[in-house]
Amino acid sequence: MRIMMLTHADDAADVLPSASFLDSHVECLAPVPSSYGALAAADAVLLDARGDLRRARALCQLLSGPMDCPPILLVLEEGGAAVVQSDWGASDFVLAGAAPAELSARLRLLRPRSVEERVVDEDRIEVGDLVMDTTAYTARLRGAILDLTYKEFELLKYLAANRGRVLTRETLLHEVWGEDYIGGSRTVDVHIRRLRAKLGTEHDHIIGTVRNVGYRLDAPGEE
Repeated sequence: MRIMMLTHADDAADVLPSASFLDSHVECLAPVPSSYGALAAADAVLLDARGDLRRARALCQLLSGPMDCPPILLVLEEGGAAVVQSDWGASDFVLAGAAPAELSARLRLLRPRSVEERVVDEDRIEVGDLVMDTTAYTARLRGAILDLTYKEFELLKYLAANRGRVLTRETLLHEVWGEDYIGGSRTVDVHIRRLRAKLGTEHDHIIGTVRNVGYRLDAPGEE
């Protein structure tokens, strides 16, 4: 099981002492937007919520909602458990002083992410008025062909295939430009602006910006 913890601590055991007894290593990441893309590779996410509960709630809702994060296990001080509600989006919580057996059991019982069913026809992606043919490399908006470069098409295709999910700039850069690309994330911003211009004022809003995180594509009526 791959476990990641969002925390400002350098060692998971400083937050949750029983983590040192787990069979799996717990990788610590700072709770900042540049870390969110890495969470997709985890089987479970521990969120250090011992301090600012309001901020922890907002982060938990972001990760469990539009970002489609793996199951989240909140780490709380004893008093914090009283304020956690179902709308936080966490799968469960554990107290910082929990015994190793309890922590292990809670991780085992986390419900895995449900995989959203997508269109069976992998050669065709439809999002509202946008229809993309991935074999012919054409994108049509209300029947009119969009004049896209190769990278613009690949970027729009990846956004459309992950409709409704917030994708970080780092994720888009890795998936569209490849891991060997040496340019910065500003490349993504430039291509997003070009895509919006080609979609036109009536449809440019389907590519939404999630401040300090990345971008998300929604069909009209889903924003």
